[in-house]
Amino acid sequence: MTKQISLLGCGWLGLPLANHLLKNGFSVKGSTTSAHKLELLQEKGIQPYLIALYENTIEGDITSFLKNSEVLVIDIPPNLRKDTSASFVAKIQTLVTQIEKSEIKKVLFVSSTSVYRDVFPIEEITEETPTNPETESGKQLVEVEQLLLDNPHFQTIVLRFGGLIGEDRHPIKYLAGKENVENPDGPINFIHQEDCIGIILEILEQLLDSARSDNKTDKIIFNAVAPQHPTREEYYHKKAKNMNLPLPIFAKNTASKGKIISSAKIETVLSYIFKKEV
Repeated sequence: MTKQISLLGCGWLGLPLANHLLKNGFSVKGSTTSAHKLELLQEKGIQPYLIALYENTIEGDITSFLKNSEVLVIDIPPNLRKDTSASFVAKIQTLVTQIEKSEIKKVLFVSSTSVYRDVFPIEEITEETPTNPETESGKQLVEVEQLLLDNPHFQTIVLRFGGLIGEDRHPIKYLAGKENVENPDGPINFIHQEDCIGIILEILEQLLDSARSDNKTDKIIFNAVAPQHPTREEYYHKKAKNMNLPLPIFAKNTASKGKIISSAKIETVLSYIFKKEV
């Protein structure tokens, strides 16, 4: 198995992931769009690259970034909330042309469970459930997933994370004290940063081992969400009380919709045991 990883996106998840990869014996090339972070990456032992994807071009030395790596981890968000006219698909298409010229054999794409919409009545969602996104971000993620999965030049593993939380990141901080919050009975589908990293490491150790998984036609998709699914009202009230924050007030005048994301495949195929209760 290769010991060099190219990690596109050293942000909230990517940077601690890179640190764990280094501790596990990998050599890591890491990218950022912020010049001031290059020194930080260098200090941590990450080979730093300033790379920015655009719809028709890539700024930065993408050739050197991909060189001598068999595995590329793509961990960059679509960032479509402010500009829904932007094309994340076009950015990845531009990246794919460079991947095809490189030695990359395997791509791990960090996606999102936003590729499934909330429904009524609430249903359990597995990897076999057809995608039906309702947001522009979700729609473009589906296109990007398919673009990567269908490419014959490399094997792609798609990892769909639920809502990301961590010691420094929790949605209750934004919902505290708000009124008319929707979907009180909708289930929570969160995953802790520590488990995100643990799952990626397991995939790299097990499924990206070139000796065990060298079939580029294999299309591997995982949903990754902690196994606890309390209702939104129950969960956010509990978290608000724990953090001494004002309770959010939920709207009761409409039926709740949502989804329960199953991570059974992760637990079965990878034998992964979730470490953090959300």
